[in-house]
Amino acid sequence: MIRLQRLNGQYFLLNALLIEQVESIPDTRITLIGGKKIIVKNDLEDVFDLINRRFQAIGIHGSVFSKKGGE
Repeated sequence: MIRLQRLNGQYFLLNALLIEQVESIPDTRITLIGGKKIIVKNDLEDVFDLINRRFQAIGIHGSVFSKKGGE
């Protein structure tokens, strides 16, 4: 789980394994595997770092993410 902040300032936990896509449009929008979209206050780099740290903690870092164009 990663800790994120909604636009209204409330914090919540999100299962990082359910994230399909993260965009900056200019707000940061997270799309989950089921299609649900969540707008958060965290910037794109912050979300990216939180996801990578969580994946490192559970031993799957390096097999999923790259910062270069979704490769």
